[in-house]
Amino acid sequence: MDSTTDRTEGVPDLAYDVFSRQCPSRGTLEHVTGRWGALTLGALHDGSFRFNELRRRVDGVSEKMLSQTLHALERDGLVHREAQPTNPPRVDYELTPLGREFAERLLTLVHYMEGRMDDVLAARKRYDEARGGR
Repeated sequence: MDSTTDRTEGVPDLAYDVFSRQCPSRGTLEHVTGRWGALTLGALHDGSFRFNELRRRVDGVSEKMLSQTLHALERDGLVHREAQPTNPPRVDYELTPLGREFAERLLTLVHYMEGRMDDVLAARKRYDEARGGR
């Protein structure tokens, strides 16, 4: 198979291939699907947040990790940072239109997962019981 066709006959490949180590989409995938990126995008889907509000909403994230996550998402064009010239300074974060699209797709997966957690927990229990309760 050459690089001009998809795995489906006659469908052109996308310009990017996340499975290729050199593809820049890999970094964005990591930013969006990593624990803190996914939770941050999901939280921002609810609206604009100041940093500490967002940190409280994304329970368990450290200040440093949230800051790094927001910088990565902002660089990818998914989050907009608005600094207000007030004293003390006020900084708000919100999704860009592109970020909203990403968050909506991500939240579809999150809601599906939450709806199937009984099945996941039952599978974990069967797995652990089959291996001596590990």
